[in-house]
Order: sequence, then structure tokens, then C-alpha cells
Amino acid sequence: MKRVYLSLGSNVGDRIERLQNALQALAEDGIQVRRVSSFYKTEPVDFQPQAWFANCVAETETDLMPMQLLRACQRVERALGRRRGVAKGPRPIDIDILLYENIVVRSHELNIPHPRMEERRFVLIPLGELAPSLHHPVSQRTVQEMLHETQDMSQVTRMRL
Repeated sequence: MKRVYLSLGSNVGDRIERLQNALQALAEDGIQVRRVSSFYKTEPVDFQPQAWFANCVAETETDLMPMQLLRACQRVERALGRRRGVAKGPRPIDIDILLYENIVVRSHELNIPHPRMEERRFVLIPLGELAPSLHHPVSQRTVQEMLHETQDMSQVTRMRL
């Protein structure tokens, strides 16, 4: 089994329910969810005129290879109503592969580690809640170091459920 960290986000409909449904659907698709961060209300990044997101990070284990994992995540997104439209625009669910063990993948379809994770507080804060000492396989910086050094000033607030 490989340890994988996934970032989940939603800003359409009942955001919390969509995150919970996505976590359950991942478990039904060969991805064992081991731990989940708190849920966070986060300011949109890149495309501002839209509702705020609910985000979390899940520590998972899987036997799926990276491309198989990507396909499984995309199946879950489609099953929960995701349709590709405006880039960075509103979406019922978004699942990104942040880290897959210490493996680096660079292709036109998939990049691991996630190429912008070091720049995003909405990823680093929940990831840091689960694994603050985890090292980025390329930069070798810990999640805690990346969070301390990021220039991202967007708002990220823990949600009370």
C-alpha cells in the first residue's frame, strides 16, 4: 500500500456533504481513507468571483498506481456532479493528488507532487494538521516550512461542524 495525500474542495451546494460523500466514494474505489483534516472555509484563489470553498486533506493508502489513482479521483468527481467548465471556477467537488509516497510524476496529464501545493494555504494548513514534518520530495522542505514561507495570504478558517 502506498501513502497518498489528497486535497478535496467544494464550493457548490452543501460543501460539507459533498466533501463527506467524496471521502466515502474514494473508500469505495480502492482508496482507504486513514485520516482526514478538519474542514476549512477558504477564500477562492485564481478566480475570485465565486463562493468560498470548504477544503480538507485526506491521508489515504492505495494499491493504485498514480494514473489509476487519478482516474479513480476523476470518477468520484464525475459521480458527484463535477463537469469541466470555467478553469478554476465553481465546482461541486475537486480532488487533487498532492503527494504519492516520495514519487515524482511529470506528464501532460498528471504532476505529483502537486505543482502549486507550496503556494496554497488552503492545502498547506490542512496538510500541516495531519503531517507537519512531512517532506516535499523535490524541495525537501517540510509542510511546516512551506506554510511558513508561502506568499499566499488568502483566508483559511477552520469550520465548526
